[in-house]
Amino acid sequence: MRWFIFALIFSSSAMAKEPSEQRQKELLNMLKHDCGSCHGLTLKGGLGPSLLVDALKNKTDDFLVKTIREGRKGTAMPPWKPFMTEQETLWLVQKVLKHHQEAVRE
Repeated sequence: MRWFIFALIFSSSAMAKEPSEQRQKELLNMLKHDCGSCHGLTLKGGLGPSLLVDALKNKTDDFLVKTIREGRKGTAMPPWKPFMTEQETLWLVQKVLKHHQEAVRE
């Protein structure tokens, strides 16, 4: 029982299970075209705020996942819950953060 509670508490901060290769392509396409339509094709911002590491560095994975899945009331950010699972959303968040961290190091 103790292990179950520990896993439940820390599960959302763990690494996301990788979706299938095909689903990864679909999610990355969604990021580029759907998210990019508001956040800019390079994710530097537009109608929506920047999704680059500097802009997200103080945001937790849980906050970002919740924002993506539930949207933001009073803004143009719609809920994406019908289009991706929580694990897929977490994978996408981690992918974006990792990609931009690597780009900053280069």
